[in-house]
Amino acid sequence: MKVRDPGGQTWRVTRRWVPWRRRLKGIDSGPLDLATGLGDDPISAIIAIVLLILALPFIAFSLVVAAGSLLLLLLLPFAVLARVLLGRHWTIEARRGFTIWWDAPSGDWRASGERIRAVAGAIARGDTPPRTVGGEPDPEG
Repeated sequence: MKVRDPGGQTWRVTRRWVPWRRRLKGIDSGPLDLATGLGDDPISAIIAIVLLILALPFIAFSLVVAAGSLLLLLLLPFAVLARVLLGRHWTIEARRGFTIWWDAPSGDWRASGERIRAVAGAIARGDTPPRTVGGEPDPEG
């Protein structure tokens, strides 16, 4: 559920669908373009090899991110089925923008839905939850 606090900040209050928190950070730079302007002489080949060596960490990082995302997609149906069929308790989280600010266990599907609505209503009124995930506690809340 998306809600805005009185200061105009967007918050998202949702269930966490998997039992863990993803810790992936954004990629700051795009892929290197090795194919443009290198020519076909030996000097260009050396430049291409050096650029390829410099690009290897970015390529490896991209492969790790892709593998992690694929693993998440493969495990997600099983995690959801286990939660629904086995009656596992849900964790709800409030994100300020896209940064997780607060999380708490909240019971079954119905109880977690009611808690989401209650937390979203409190945020809309200006009563932000205390920071429980990452960083220092919020001095205002």
